[in-house]
Amino acid sequence: MSYEKVTRFQANLVIGTKQTLKAMKNGAVSEVFIADDADWQITQKVENLADELGIPCRRVDSKKRLGSACGIDVDASAVAVKQ
Repeated sequence: MSYEKVTRFQANLVIGTKQTLKAMKNGAVSEVFIADDADWQITQKVENLADELGIPCRRVDSKKRLGSACGIDVDASAVAVKQ
């Protein structure tokens, strides 16, 4: 379900860890997706901030499939849905 949801909101996505963190700090995010196979040191900041701000954080199994669901040709460790 998570990949389908990302694909459905493709026009309203923030892709990448840095951009996701920035959008979360600006209050522009309704939901976050994190790939399980991404480096934990990279994604823990996103997960911690989502928890702090009360933003739902969903896990997906593959950064490659997450990138594909976003419509990009590279892997994506973290993706956020804009409000």
